[in-house]
Amino acid sequence: MRILYSHRIQSHDGQSVHIEELVGALRAAGHEVLVVGPSLYARSDFGGESRTVVLARRLLPRAVAELAELAYNLPAARRLARAAAGFRPDLIYERYNLYYLAGAWLARRRRVPFYLEVNAPLAEERSRFGGIGLGGLARAAERRVWRAADRIFAVTSALGRMIVAEGVAAERIAITPNGVDPGRFLPRRPAREGQDLVLGFIGFARPWHGLDAVIRGIAEAGPGLSLVVAGEGPACPALAALARSLGCGGRVRFTGLAPRETVPSLLAGFDIALQPRALAYASPLKLFEYMAAGCAVVAPDQPNIREIVTHEESALLFDPDRPDSMWQAIARLAADPALRLRLGETARAEIKRRDFTWAGNAARVVAFAEADLAIRR
Repeated sequence: MRILYSHRIQSHDGQSVHIEELVGALRAAGHEVLVVGPSLYARSDFGGESRTVVLARRLLPRAVAELAELAYNLPAARRLARAAAGFRPDLIYERYNLYYLAGAWLARRRRVPFYLEVNAPLAEERSRFGGIGLGGLARAAERRVWRAADRIFAVTSALGRMIVAEGVAAERIAITPNGVDPGRFLPRRPAREGQDLVLGFIGFARPWHGLDAVIRGIAEAGPGLSLVVAGEGPACPALAALARSLGCGGRVRFTGLAPRETVPSLLAGFDIALQPRALAYASPLKLFEYMAAGCAVVAPDQPNIREIVTHEESALLFDPDRPDSMWQAIARLAADPALRLRLGETARAEIKRRDFTWAGNAARVVAFAEADLAIRR
């Protein structure tokens, strides 16, 4: 099968992991995949971002910047059309991005199935966190693309319900959580006596994640517990200052941005892996990586997280509305090596049992495509 993968991602970050892992899995299964996206994407390093884009967002009024995003569809549509003319795709698969319409246009023009991967309701998300200037236009553009898709792959049931509420037929939505390549992760070794028990967080650290409570808990607990924050984010400077002020700076380490190839070795050093907060519709990539590494996981008790892990079986879940609840779960795990081992082993087994893998996701996309193409023929 020839699959044209369309996206509008500008930088190599968490979003790029999804693109590259799924594309790799599709190619490994024997399919031809042509990836078409911004030229800046191919030239950027992991974690890098276009200076032009960053500057435009900072200087332009929001409404003007969003109109520029919309105008980007014109060169993007030309690029996609040129690629499709030579490639002749059987399917157009697109990672959804706000104001991006080019893939839907091309699919309609070429009369091929249009599949859309949706990881978040971006009109709402940007309105809540980043601010948005043209809310009505953003929501209309989002609905238009969602409704144009022959099939939508939503990462959680909660997100699927949000898409249905915007007028998309439920039978056109498949729930496909994020995944992992379990072969890259070796079973972890239990902590050795005399060494600090390591709490770990990997990803983009934001103030609302609640890592400050973890640092306060480490300070109160005294020697024997340490924290590794593998990544960067706006919360890191304040967290480092807090650790120093509480006298536990030597037991809190910030690695900075971690290259993808180093993630398995980083997770191998975690005894307890933290998912402090999660948006209600998210399928956190770090959670699958924690599970594949056999870490004992602490995560918030909410419906989208329960789609992935089970309390007391593959993770300890805490009440996100209680400030002390996360630390209570951490303290329980810190005192119980057998529980840590059992949770980690069960979580690792769940990855394979429930096929939370990129290869599994690729197989599901192909199965739907083959069925849809057969109906068209």
